[in-house]
Amino acid sequence: MSPLRRGLLIAGLGGLAAGAGVLAHLWRLGVVSSAVVPEVGDTILSHRFQQLDGSQQTLEHLRGAVLVVNFWATWCAPCREEIPVFVRLQQEYAAKNLHFVGISIDQADKVSEFAREFRINYPLVIAGMDGVELSRRAGNKAGVLPYTALLDRKGRLAGTLLGGVDEVRLRAAINPLI
Repeated sequence: MSPLRRGLLIAGLGGLAAGAGVLAHLWRLGVVSSAVVPEVGDTILSHRFQQLDGSQQTLEHLRGAVLVVNFWATWCAPCREEIPVFVRLQQEYAAKNLHFVGISIDQADKVSEFAREFRINYPLVIAGMDGVELSRRAGNKAGVLPYTALLDRKGRLAGTLLGGVDEVRLRAAINPLI
């Protein structure tokens, strides 16, 4: 890749990150709408996702657990920052029937490599651009990444987190659901 193209790519990604930050700030201020389709939990659980091995599967087998459903991509800097927290908390909360699920808009080979590098201990599925639409139905009207939807044990949307989350914020969101 030429230096000019690399520079343009980096500038473009920087612009996307800055835009996501502005939208996250507007979300927190209540400027961005948070309207959610009521049955979004059922939609997420019944959606057929591509697994890393190429097979198709729904998330129905996780119904009855508290789910932290994270929409992400390997190229997303805030996603890369929050995933180690997810790995730690998955290990800690698994015995309490809480499960993390990563829904990537990326390609399976990139996600597989990323999963090995970050030692991800929770299911990762590939949704492609369908993942963006699913996140929008879950309240992510701006379509930014990362975006996290919390589903209660009945499969209902119990909360959402826009942008990268730290451990304190995430614990505060999930502890009431356990």
